[in-house]
Amino acid sequence: MTRRFLCSIIITALAVGSLSTQTKEQIPILLRFDDWGMSHSVNAAAKKVVATGIPLSASIMFACPWYQEAVEIVKGQPHVSVGVHLTLNAEWKNFRWGPVAGRSVVPTLVDSLGFFFPSRSALFGNKPSLAEIEIELRAQIDRAVRSGVRIDYLDYHMGAAVQTVETRAIVERLAAEYGLAVSRYFDEVDVESGYAVPVSNKLDSMVNRTKALKPGGTKLYVIHVGMDDAELGAMEDLNVFGPKGMSKHRQSELDAVLSPQFLSVIRDPRFRLVNYRTLIDERGLRAMKRPVLE
Repeated sequence: MTRRFLCSIIITALAVGSLSTQTKEQIPILLRFDDWGMSHSVNAAAKKVVATGIPLSASIMFACPWYQEAVEIVKGQPHVSVGVHLTLNAEWKNFRWGPVAGRSVVPTLVDSLGFFFPSRSALFGNKPSLAEIEIELRAQIDRAVRSGVRIDYLDYHMGAAVQTVETRAIVERLAAEYGLAVSRYFDEVDVESGYAVPVSNKLDSMVNRTKALKPGGTKLYVIHVGMDDAELGAMEDLNVFGPKGMSKHRQSELDAVLSPQFLSVIRDPRFRLVNYRTLIDERGLRAMKRPVLE
């Protein structure tokens, strides 16, 4: 063995050890963007986020009319981990969607017009069939798998798919069957959602919350972006708990994420940007466990 070759081995070993130490000391940040595919305006914002090149997780609503455009946006983007935003609600006045499986197949999941109910309480007040919930969630996952993009994980729009112990078990069973992760089943720690933060304060809030992060778990940001245009501006939440001026909130979140201030902060060496594919590759699906439920 030559001295030069031996030196190269030592240098490589030191570099790998240094990288391993650095990775352990860094705070992992996972940016999960919800509701992609909901509308063209949301997809237009999604395209801007993808163009940053930062690692991210994109939760696509495969039950919604614009999911195919969202798929085209994330195709061939290795820094994007794609998930199925399991959907059992349609909350917007005059912009409703229904089951992928077909309303006649899952009648307990829809209202008199064949659309999903606007809220979890309305859905579960209709005493939905667990068998029909599984049929519909499976149909959404199958559509996602057939769309041509790699699917890494599942999560849940408005929490409806994990509303009860029984429905959560369905999601877990489907994830195991399809070999997918489930959001919040690693060690994710939710960073306070910015959706409820006033429009004028979103950037400062995101920057300050990030700067204040302490080690411990993967920091999960759930982000809703969109364009403040005529399409989103016309949409009205049928639920009283939904924020008023939704399009302005989503535009403000988009502006905050794209801002040089926020991008500079998350690129600080003490942080490490990850997505669900990163967690799967590094830890494996067996590392998942059901989060503690309050």
